[in-house]
Amino acid sequence: MRVLTRRAAGVSALVIAFGTFAGTAQAKGPGQSESEIDTSGGRSGTTLTSKITYSGSIKGSDGSTGGVTPVTDWTPPACWYEPRSAEEFSKYVEDMYTETVNTPGQHSYAKTSVGMFRDEYKDGKYKNYNLDIKDEGSWWVAVQDEDRWMEPEAQLCDEAPFWVETGDAPPVDNAVTPQVLAELAYNQLQLPTTEVTLAPAEITKVNLPTWAWLDAAKFKEVSVTAQLNAGGVNIQATTTAKPVSLKLEPGTADAETYPASGECALNGDGSIGEPYAKGKADDTPPCGLKYLRSSGGGTFNLQATVTWEITWTGTGNPNPTDLPDGTFGADQAVTVQEIQSVNR
Repeated sequence: MRVLTRRAAGVSALVIAFGTFAGTAQAKGPGQSESEIDTSGGRSGTTLTSKITYSGSIKGSDGSTGGVTPVTDWTPPACWYEPRSAEEFSKYVEDMYTETVNTPGQHSYAKTSVGMFRDEYKDGKYKNYNLDIKDEGSWWVAVQDEDRWMEPEAQLCDEAPFWVETGDAPPVDNAVTPQVLAELAYNQLQLPTTEVTLAPAEITKVNLPTWAWLDAAKFKEVSVTAQLNAGGVNIQATTTAKPVSLKLEPGTADAETYPASGECALNGDGSIGEPYAKGKADDTPPCGLKYLRSSGGGTFNLQATVTWEITWTGTGNPNPTDLPDGTFGADQAVTVQEIQSVNR
């Protein structure tokens, strides 16, 4: 028989109180090192530290510069549920209880609330954290995105920890799945710089076509793999971003773009646009722009934004599946002078 609990009013109050004191007592969560403990006291989270690991083009990886922005109002989950073994969960609760009751100056209601929470799983509805049937299932607990824990969406995973037998589906929304991992990996993607090469490079002239391009060798698809191995669950997903087009916005209405839409498509070799070469002064660039007035004593703010097609594969999903396209851009200062001269 499945042994689990859904949130009841009493348990909900206890888990909220328990989470609040988690930040105060500074006990470690399952898999959490001393360096990962929040010492600010600012987190009131009702959650444990996530066990999802990420690899690939993530923050700090070579050549990464920034994250992808979905083209729609879609966002990856701000909270979700992950499994923990009976041993991990019992240690977490017992450590938290010990830290709370032994912390000098701790409020009595904190000790009472944490004690009631502990009793629910040790001597109440459950017996000794289900350690006697530890091989038959796992505890599922709420986890928040560390970068989004202040958002309202991060507070939606407010179910108290519950037990799920092996092979049964957790009865909650946002239980971690390969697709959830793929969506979380989306949020970890770090994309290469979108600074385009221009010709003329530094100073262009009024009414002179300026060529723009991105080199395929430097501008290619990136991916992030998210993996979870906890509580008997071992799943992974890889999210891949592939550049498909470049959008040029000159930074002034007194300009024209090539093509007229300002949207430069990806070439067959993976590049965007075409490098300028001597003798092409009279040609129209396949990707570029032309300023119709000077920038005076300042510059125009050219915005170059790349659209990325994003897909994922993972456990049980060997074929690429779409996620919302994303964008990532950068600004470039362009100086435009009145002198109308062309070097051939």
